[in-house]
Amino acid sequence: MFDGREFDQLYALMEESFPISERRTYEGQKALLTDPHYRLVTKSDTNNQIIAFIASWEFTAFRFVEHIAVDPFMRGSGTGGKLMASYLEESLKPVILEVELPDTELAKRRIGFYERLGFHLNPFDYVQPPLQKGQADLPLYIMSYPRLITEEEFSQIREILYANVYKVAL
Repeated sequence: MFDGREFDQLYALMEESFPISERRTYEGQKALLTDPHYRLVTKSDTNNQIIAFIASWEFTAFRFVEHIAVDPFMRGSGTGGKLMASYLEESLKPVILEVELPDTELAKRRIGFYERLGFHLNPFDYVQPPLQKGQADLPLYIMSYPRLITEEEFSQIREILYANVYKVAL
């Protein structure tokens, strides 16, 4: 279990790495620590400061990477790729994640990063429900590892994510 200082480090990195529409409030994020499906994988430096993390959800049929972040000073060092490659290596189930639509250079680079790790961009329309009250739905795409998913699998994955991660009905 994370102590308060570790969680504060992680949340500060989350705030630096994601716009408000792609993260929960501090309280909302901290509450996830008690959810049996939720898991945090961290990488720390020699001073025991968190420099990267993966926030994921473990389900029967798949694993869902909700967030991956690397300290801004460490970006471009290969830290994120190594952390994700290690996560994928230990995974016995398909891994799913959400990405922004490829309409900016940054979004295209992120998609390319995941493709180099073996992920596939799925063609299905997908919307992430708001993570905070008062926010709009966020149109995204689903990427999957190690292969593309079928439309039926996509529907099942979306249903599980909506019910467990976002706490909304389809």
